[in-house]
Amino acid sequence: MFKKILIANRGEIAVRVLRACHEMGIAAVMVYSDVDRAALHVRKADEAYPLGAAAASESYLNIPKILDVARRSGADAIHPGYGFLSENAKFAQACRDAGVKFIGPTAAAMDAMGSKTRARQAMEKAGVPFVPGTSRGVESFQEAEQVAARIGYPVMLKAAAGGGGKGMRLVPAPAQLKSSLEAARSEAQSSFGDDEVYIEKAIINPRHIEMQVLADEHGNTVYLGERECSLQRRHQKVLEEAPSPIVDAEMRRRMGEVAVRVARAADYTNAGTVEFLVDQQKNFYFLEMNTRLQVEHPVTELVTGLDLVHLQISIAAEEKLPFTQEDVRARGHAIECRIYAEDPDNNYFPSPGEITLLLEPSGPGIRQDSGMYEGWNVPLAYDPLLAKLIGYGTDREQAISRLRRALSEYFVGGIKTNLSLFRRILGDADFLSAKLDTGFLDRMLKRTEDKSVDSRPAEVAAIAAGVFAALGATVPGAGNGGGSSGLPADQVTSNWKSASRREALR
Repeated sequence: MFKKILIANRGEIAVRVLRACHEMGIAAVMVYSDVDRAALHVRKADEAYPLGAAAASESYLNIPKILDVARRSGADAIHPGYGFLSENAKFAQACRDAGVKFIGPTAAAMDAMGSKTRARQAMEKAGVPFVPGTSRGVESFQEAEQVAARIGYPVMLKAAAGGGGKGMRLVPAPAQLKSSLEAARSEAQSSFGDDEVYIEKAIINPRHIEMQVLADEHGNTVYLGERECSLQRRHQKVLEEAPSPIVDAEMRRRMGEVAVRVARAADYTNAGTVEFLVDQQKNFYFLEMNTRLQVEHPVTELVTGLDLVHLQISIAAEEKLPFTQEDVRARGHAIECRIYAEDPDNNYFPSPGEITLLLEPSGPGIRQDSGMYEGWNVPLAYDPLLAKLIGYGTDREQAISRLRRALSEYFVGGIKTNLSLFRRILGDADFLSAKLDTGFLDRMLKRTEDKSVDSRPAEVAAIAAGVFAALGATVPGAGNGGGSSGLPADQVTSNWKSASRREALR
C-alpha cells in the first residue's frame, strides 16, 4: 500500500480524497495556487506545496510542476480527483514515466475513451448499442447534410473531445444545420483545441442514466448500479440520485452488463462511469465513458455501502477487488445536490467573495462533502462548486424529506448560492412523482418564474428562523414552556416567524 499520495486537485474533492487517505493510514500531500493558499484542502493537508498563479494553466494543469512536487515530497502515487488533469492521458503517462502511480486508468484506456468518436468506433466493434449517427467527425457541411437527412431531424452536433455541453448544438431542422455546425466547431476548437464534430440522432426528452463500474488490474470488472442524472442545466448535472426511479432489476442487469462490456473493450482499470441516454420506451444507448471518479459518486457509496476512493487506491496498489458481482447489493435511496457559488436571480452568475456566515446541516441520513468554511474567500478563478449535500433514506420519499429538512438548516452568508433552486426542485410535483428527463429543469424554471416572487418572503423567513435558532438566540418568554408569555415554546416561535414574514414583505 502507498505511504504518501499527492492529490492533484482542490476544493471538496481534494478534501474527500484526503479523508480516504487518512482513513487508510496514508499521508496526503496537497498543491495549491496563490488564491488557494488558505483553502480548506490546504489547511487539512499533511504537506502542502505552492504551484504559482491562479490561472489553472500555471497551477493545477501544470504537469511539470505537479510532478516536481511529487518528487520533492516523496509521494508514491497521485490521485487526480475529477476535472483538471483527471482525464488527461498525457498526465497519466507522465506519472508512469516518472515512477509515480496514477490512481486511475491507463493512458491507453483514456485515449480509447477520451474521444467520443473513437469511443463510438470501439463500441461499434464490441456490439454496444449507441445512438444512430456518425462514428467519425463530419468533414464538410455537405456530409453533415447527408447524414442528417438519413437519420432524420432533429439531430445533435457534438464535439468529439467535448464535455460539459461545450461544442454541442441541437439542430431541429435543415435550415439551422450550417450555422450550428460552424458554431459547434468554433466552440470545440476554443474549448478543447480540437474542432472535430460528429452528428447523432437527437432523442427527444431522454433520461440521462449512468452506470458505475470498477475494474482491478487482475481482470475483474463489476458494475455497482446506476445513477439518475437527468436534472441538468445547460447540459451540466445539477442533482443526481441512485437508484434511478425507472430502472428495474432486469434493466439494471442489462445496463450493467453492457457497461462491463464497454470497460473490457477499452481494457479499463480503476473506477469509471458509462453514460447512457434512455428514451421514452426505456431503450438505452451508449453515450460516453468518463474515465475518472464522478462528482456524484457519493450516492453510489451510500446505497452500496462501498467507499469508491478506498477502492480506487486499493486497485492502484494492485490489490484485487474484495468482492464479486454477486456480492453487490443496493439498499435505500440517495440524492445529491451540487451547491454552487452562483446567483439564481442573476442567470446563475458566479458569486465569489468571503463567506461571512456558514450554517451547515446535519442529522440522520445527511452527508456533506464540502470545501468551504466560514471566513474563506471563494475565488473566481475556478469552477464555483462549493459542496455536495446528499440525503439518504430507506426509500426515495425519505431521502427527499431529509434533504428538504437539511436545506432548511443550510445558510451561506456573504455570497450567493443556488440553495433556493434545490428547495424549488424538491417541492416540484413532477420531481416528486419522478417525471424526469433532461428538459425537466428548464420546464420547471419556466413554470415557477412567476411564482418565485410570491414564495420568496416565506422562504426568507424560514432561512432567517434557521439562522436565529442556530446562533442560539432566544425569544422573550420562550424558555421553560413559554415563561411569562404563558404560551408553548413552539407557539412563540411561530409568532416570531410571522413577524419575520411581515418584515420580509416590507
